[in-house]
Amino acid sequence: MAIIKKKKIPFKISPKLRAYLEKYKREIEVPIEYEDLLRYDNSIALYDRKGVDTLWETVFYPQDDMRDIYYALKKIYSVIKADGDVKVMDHLKIDRVDVCTFGNTQPFRVRIVNQVNDNFDYFYIKNADSSRIYGLELEHLLSPNRISYVVHKETLIEEHIAGIPGDQFIKHHIQDKRLNEIRLAKEFVKFNERCFVRLLGDMHSSNFVVNVIPDFEEVSYRLKAIDFDQQSYEGRKNIYLPQYFKQNNPLIELGLRHMTPESVKQYQKEERSLIANRLRVAKYRVVDLIKTMIGDTISFPKNVKSLRGELAKYYQEDSFLKCENMGELVKMSLWMVIKKPDLYGEK
Repeated sequence: MAIIKKKKIPFKISPKLRAYLEKYKREIEVPIEYEDLLRYDNSIALYDRKGVDTLWETVFYPQDDMRDIYYALKKIYSVIKADGDVKVMDHLKIDRVDVCTFGNTQPFRVRIVNQVNDNFDYFYIKNADSSRIYGLELEHLLSPNRISYVVHKETLIEEHIAGIPGDQFIKHHIQDKRLNEIRLAKEFVKFNERCFVRLLGDMHSSNFVVNVIPDFEEVSYRLKAIDFDQQSYEGRKNIYLPQYFKQNNPLIELGLRHMTPESVKQYQKEERSLIANRLRVAKYRVVDLIKTMIGDTISFPKNVKSLRGELAKYYQEDSFLKCENMGELVKMSLWMVIKKPDLYGEK
């Protein structure tokens, strides 16, 4: 069982990471920062349609501030959705701004509505944390999912990642008779492998979403990470394996019912092969990112020392023991996908 005992320590954006973000157009100018959203003077608890507390609070701003803040938020939306074309703003309105005081980073969530058809969308504004930025970038480059985010000074702006929250999917959908249990179990195996290879931790059911994708005969599933704070931070190997979080046990049980060890290995090999292909396609950008990580600090020496020992034992590869930081461990882990493509199975 995987348990994280201590709160994650955030790390500031380093000059090298800032240079990387500028090079790949992730650093932009926007008219508002995270600190500006803290100027609210009142808030109320936000409940879902069933009257359950969501742990988010809807915030309200003084009348003098609200007009400027809402206009700036619409401008941000135009930047991340339409390359800054302000013409798209005319029919948009800010429906509400929520804050999650329960979360480590206390993010703000902005709900924006199209007044023509009442369609709505979300985006998030957070304090920038290097770990999360590396996690977002690795997800964008090495997973099947494209990630839209930008940074302005110490503010991180993220597009909403749509899907059914994993914990809600397990609670309300996993007993559905129409559920394709085999395909869902297969996707969890592949998701588990993706997280482990790029060292993304803390993927319990509250930190990923499930996409249900109609097929011409059946449905398929895609698991997407939505929380990247624990990218290459913890010192225990099992933290990077969703299979060890008790919240995910219902998904594990599906696998035990429907898959043999041989089929699990097949799906693991398939995913590692896909990651290897993505590495080849995005080779130069991945190299830039890993060089930046190696020159950065996103964890503590005791965590690095502990994790490198566990990874060296698992991969039977002493080269891990020479790694001095998390960037080098990620580099070595990715190299194992190419060097030892057949080393997979029980972790």
